[in-house]
Amino acid sequence: MGRVYQKYLCGSRIYSCATCNAHLALHEDVMSKSFQGRHGRAYLFANVVNVSVGPKENRMLITGLHTVADLHCTVCNTLLGWKYLEAFEQSQKYKENKFILEKNKMSKVDCE
Repeated sequence: MGRVYQKYLCGSRIYSCATCNAHLALHEDVMSKSFQGRHGRAYLFANVVNVSVGPKENRMLITGLHTVADLHCTVCNTLLGWKYLEAFEQSQKYKENKFILEKNKMSKVDCE
């Protein structure tokens, strides 16, 4: 494997990987803080960086069947959450191409 290049974010509040501190998302990209991950609370984000997307799979979640792909930190390979690729119910379509990051896998950095 070659070098890992990271994207660094600039903002008042940044979420980073709790394991290696790689930047993951801006606070402004939080769409909701009321989601459930595999291991507790999770946040829905519009955009994330420094993640790799795994293979897609159909998964039965609380809100029904979705096609998702796991997200891993590109620096330390920690499993962070998943990306919604397809929602089969009309009421869940807003999640498509959005990202779930588990709260306990992130740390918050206040930059100002």
